[in-house]
Amino acid sequence: MEQGSLLAKISEASCNIRSVLEMAGSLQVTLKPEPSVEERELANAAADQYEQNLTVNEDLKQMLESNKDSAKLDAMKRIVGMIAKGKNASELFPAVVKNVASKNIEIKKLVYVYLMRYAEEQQDLALLSISTFQRALKDPNQLIRASALRVLSSIRVPIIVPIMMLAIKEASADLSPYVRKNAAHAIQKLYSLDPEQKEMLIEVIEKLLKDKSTLVAGSVVMAFEEVCPDRIDLIHKNYRKLCNLLVDVEEWGQVVIIHMLTRYARTQFVSPWKEDPASFSAQDISALGMNQDCVIKDGVLEEDNEKDFYESDEEQKEKDQKVKKPYAMDPDHRLLIRNTKPLLQSRNAAVVMAVAQLYWHLAPKSEAGIVSKSLVRLLRSNREVQYIVLQNIATMSIQRKGMFEPYLKSFYVRSTDPTMIKTSKLEILTNLANEANISTLLREFQTYVKSQDKQFAAATIQAIGRCATNISEVTDTCLNGLVCLLSNRDEIVVAESVVVIKKLLQTQPAHHGEIIKHMAKLLDTITVPVARASILWLIGEYCERVPKIAPDVLRKMAKSFTNEDDLVKLQILNLGAKLYLTNSKQTKLLTQYILNLGKYDQSYDIRDRTRFIRQLIVPNEKSGALSKYAKKIFLAQKPAPLLESPFKDRDRFQLGTLSHTLNTKAIGYLELSNWPEVAPDPSVRNVEVIELGKEWSVALGKAKKEKPTEKFYSDSEEEESASTTDTESESTSESEKEKNGKEEGSSMENSESSSEELSDSESESKEGSAKKKFKTTEESDSDDTEKKTKMISKKRESSGSSDSESSSTEESSSDSESESDSESDAESRKHKNAIASKVSSPIFVPMKTHELLHRMSGKGLAAHYHFSRQPCIYGNQMVSVQVTLTNTTDQKLENIHVGERKLPAGMKMHVFNPIEFLEPEESITVSMGIDFCDSTQTASFQLCTKEDHFNVNIQPPVGELLLPVTMSEKDFKTEQGMLTGMNETSTTITVAPQNSTRLVLLEKVVKAANLGVVPSGQDNIHRFSAKTVHSGSLMLVTVELKEGSTAQLIINTEKTVIGSILLRELKPVLSQG
Repeated sequence: MEQGSLLAKISEASCNIRSVLEMAGSLQVTLKPEPSVEERELANAAADQYEQNLTVNEDLKQMLESNKDSAKLDAMKRIVGMIAKGKNASELFPAVVKNVASKNIEIKKLVYVYLMRYAEEQQDLALLSISTFQRALKDPNQLIRASALRVLSSIRVPIIVPIMMLAIKEASADLSPYVRKNAAHAIQKLYSLDPEQKEMLIEVIEKLLKDKSTLVAGSVVMAFEEVCPDRIDLIHKNYRKLCNLLVDVEEWGQVVIIHMLTRYARTQFVSPWKEDPASFSAQDISALGMNQDCVIKDGVLEEDNEKDFYESDEEQKEKDQKVKKPYAMDPDHRLLIRNTKPLLQSRNAAVVMAVAQLYWHLAPKSEAGIVSKSLVRLLRSNREVQYIVLQNIATMSIQRKGMFEPYLKSFYVRSTDPTMIKTSKLEILTNLANEANISTLLREFQTYVKSQDKQFAAATIQAIGRCATNISEVTDTCLNGLVCLLSNRDEIVVAESVVVIKKLLQTQPAHHGEIIKHMAKLLDTITVPVARASILWLIGEYCERVPKIAPDVLRKMAKSFTNEDDLVKLQILNLGAKLYLTNSKQTKLLTQYILNLGKYDQSYDIRDRTRFIRQLIVPNEKSGALSKYAKKIFLAQKPAPLLESPFKDRDRFQLGTLSHTLNTKAIGYLELSNWPEVAPDPSVRNVEVIELGKEWSVALGKAKKEKPTEKFYSDSEEEESASTTDTESESTSESEKEKNGKEEGSSMENSESSSEELSDSESESKEGSAKKKFKTTEESDSDDTEKKTKMISKKRESSGSSDSESSSTEESSSDSESESDSESDAESRKHKNAIASKVSSPIFVPMKTHELLHRMSGKGLAAHYHFSRQPCIYGNQMVSVQVTLTNTTDQKLENIHVGERKLPAGMKMHVFNPIEFLEPEESITVSMGIDFCDSTQTASFQLCTKEDHFNVNIQPPVGELLLPVTMSEKDFKTEQGMLTGMNETSTTITVAPQNSTRLVLLEKVVKAANLGVVPSGQDNIHRFSAKTVHSGSLMLVTVELKEGSTAQLIINTEKTVIGSILLRELKPVLSQG
């Protein structure tokens, strides 16, 4: 009974405990501390953001499902804006993909931009629209075709590989170079998805490598590098073409092509670094296995013609083969080096770095120094670029100091430099140190040691040590300076000094006993383990030179043994062993005590070292044969350490690569091969004559058939071209660059050097045409015919104002009409239609003057200038500028002339003749001609008098870089149809009411820009035409008035940069009253 009641009580108690625990749990939840104000604000903000995102996404979905194109377009712009800001817009994929078949081109473009971003993430939904993408590949708009291919290649699903392969093949034969460029991009994506398609992709790459468009070149070479970098045979026929196109390719493509051509050249040409034969001695000749009868004539090794009496012909041939022939650079090797030189002026750091590594790996050593100035220029870039450039310079400066010695001060450290830049510059300064500049560098290093950046200060001390070992004349000076640093307050500086002194003392320890004593005293203050270990090693190594100090140091170290770092403990054991062997009377007991401490140390390294030393130095029955050699083992003469640059072995990697930066082989790194002993057959790079003949006949059309006996150039044209080769070739180079999407600044930098190349090819074309033969020279290219055809059209255009040229204009017009049925000749028709438009007189000449020099700044000489809008008499590529000079003083000004000119690359100036004197209060107007290279860059020069010179600038408005041309409305529309897509810029503006009438609008436009008026059959559309002064590229302006005082301003031109600037300037002119 009692037992039952006890069980009942226990169960009741357990129930009570359970209920209490449950209540405690509930209390814990309900009594949770109230969140802080910040936590509540963060929670509310997160909830608001979530709700806001939901609201925005719902709004965008409704707009995308709207029936109005304007709402869809607005929604797509906002979605693309979200993507640009890094926001996630993947939830909108179903709503966006519905609009992929939109008939509105603007909407379709933005939909493709969105799909390119999210097609890989939403592959299932993207596959539903694959038929739409296939239809878009046939779209008449090149941007739609290219975008469809990009989206298709972004859907990484193996099932659509055949579709992608077919699309790439079709796109590679597209008439638009932009589509062909995207086909090259798609090759890499397809190869990564299915490597088994390699052989078929190589066929497409081979086809695209023959493409003459500079827009395609970089992309197809990148595809070549990804898919088949070992197929050098594909490059042979295209080598010269790539070299000639290089200066006009986009910057990204230039980098890729240069790296590929560097690898190619290392397999096809012999080394240009061979010794000069004139410097061979008799020993060199015998070492080469040559007969002593060899003689040196004019720097060339020649063998005596007298043959030994018993020598057979075969032996004579073998001997001839052994004779070392003088080095002669292959013309194709020279072509590559010459055509990459202009790119050293590129504003893109990657291009300059690529050319620098090409010169380093391929050019003769005497020519490699040309890259140093360009590399030093890159040190003005941001810190990331500086770091990479400095690392490459550090590698170069080890082998060839002379390249960078003139720029020594450019590597001085600035206080604002980050540590990585400071240490890189310090490395270069140390590499460049020699007897001539070491005193300057040591003064500089003294300042660096005081830097607050301790890591940099330590690196400076190491640099001083390297200078001391490399230059024996300053070893003592550096050593004394480092000893002075031992009293520095900064422990890190002292520790690093100790380590470096230890290395220096090993070179000549006999003369530095006092320094060792001084360093022994520092053991009481220095706590850095490396420094303490270095001092102990020095004392142990040279204990016989400090016999009184060494035992006392061991005594102090025995006291603190248990508290020392493992590195220091090892050196204490070594010190004890060395003193036991040299001075056992004083140190025997101390050494045994230290060995007993080490026997029970926590570190197994210390315990192992202790056992080893005990068995070696303390003789007992178990001691082996080594104990008798203990003294020779511990006190052996040790070689002095070599203080070498950490960049010494980096030259095994190609400069400018990730592997060189990391100093280890990165994934995808392609090694440069060694130079071949004998160059492979150079004829593999020759292009067949038949192919050139066919292309030539296509380019000339029926004009050649009508006059088969006439020379390609008439005598008059040859005479004219002799004087205008330079200017014409520059204009051709500029127009080529703009066609291929190259930016304005880069084209001006490269125009001068590319003009030299074009003038060379022009002179070759004259000789070939006069003989009526088609020959291939070793430096010609498969697309020379295209360049020559363009040169002809430019030549006719440049002399259009003369009477004799009117007949050539009619000929070119008839040529254009006879070839109008060929789609492939669209580009040549564009040139010929442009020739048909003649330069007209300016409709309005503004009398507004610009101040060139204020009378106060010019000490009484005032100067103003204005643009006359007339063809310049000094050259058809120059802008005419009228300068009015006024003497506001009461004295005569003498010898007024133009002094030093500081012009951007490619810009030219024809100055006025010096003015002997200018009377007080008199004025004179002179004429100048400036070739602005179709840019608004400033022309800076000095305006000088007999006593003073003043810096002045002329910056042209974009409207003054044009010449008005006359053309019919039909011609205008034809030319406008050819300048669409990327060559078209437009905007919608609100026109002021007083500007809406025809006369006022025409007046406003022609005041702002030197344009010609084109007759229009519609009252609401106003058309204007002009051509750029430098390159002769058409500039077509359309103002279309619409309802509600709005208007659409459209500019069509190949010069997209000038077009956008002109659009920006015309917009306020029409908007304001």
